Amino acid sequence: MVATLAQLAGFPIVIPCYCLAPPKSCTKNEQIRQPSAVILALVYFSFGICLVAYSLMYSIGLLHLPVSTFSLICASQLAFNALFSFFLHSQKFTPFIINSLVLLTISSSLLIFQTNPASHVEVPKGKYAIGFICTIGASAGYGFMLSLTQLTFKKLLKGETHAKVFEMVIYQSLVATSAAILGLFISGEWKGLSREVEAFELGKFSYAMTLIETAIASQLFVIGAIGLIFKVSSLFSNAISVLGLPVIPILAVIFFHDKMDAVKAIAMVLAIWGFVSYVYQCYLDNKSSKNEYRNGSEVSRSPLLEEVS
Repeated sequence: MVATLAQLAGFPIVIPCYCLAPPKSCTKNEQIRQPSAVILALVYFSFGICLVAYSLMYSIGLLHLPVSTFSLICASQLAFNALFSFFLHSQKFTPFIINSLVLLTISSSLLIFQTNPASHVEVPKGKYAIGFICTIGASAGYGFMLSLTQLTFKKLLKGETHAKVFEMVIYQSLVATSAAILGLFISGEWKGLSREVEAFELGKFSYAMTLIETAIASQLFVIGAIGLIFKVSSLFSNAISVLGLPVIPILAVIFFHDKMDAVKAIAMVLAIWGFVSYVYQCYLDNKSSKNEYRNGSEVSRSPLLEEVS
């Protein structure tokens, strides 16, 4: 539960960004109906409960599964998100998008073939099953929540500014943090916190800094994920998240001097290839929308030109 709380409790760092975000400038021609406070509260409360639920399941999965297996199952979140995007947003799967999803999933799945003796630890079947179920459930829940977030921006918060992104991050994290703290006390896990701190090999200061850095990094990730949903789509946001899985071993090679092998190199190449494929499809969509807008403008001008002539 402490690991879950560390992922959620960093939301206060977002408050200055929310206060500095420029408000929406409304014109007379814009008559956008604002959602009621009750509806927004229900949405943020629901998102907060979902957030703490899948964060807890991810923590349980990582506790009972080898890192390679955990990373492999986490890659399935892209498939879940694609499925939900198809039903909720009528997502069009062009050849470039399908190619991107397949390559990103394969690149993440290759991590299971890494030869790391430290990861080959015998895990009891019962705990392994619990870890597998929790991780697959968290991946499905994460994909579903991303799709719901996109639906919220599209149907409920349409026409809003970046301030709504920060607002969503703050309120859903506040609900999730409160639920995690409540669970920490109900489960009685708080009684063992002092022993956990004392048992940390690097000392109390390093323990505290690890929690703080985890909280900050998690909030930056949430801001980026929701921001990409706001600007592009939930599927693109998830694709960027999965892109990071094969990048982690490469960073370990650079900063921690881990051994570079063929599996890591291939995974990195496939991830970049998949990412470029998705970006190229976004470029084609943007180009097509500009052409449609230009053609529509020319059609609307033609009657005026005829009247003048």
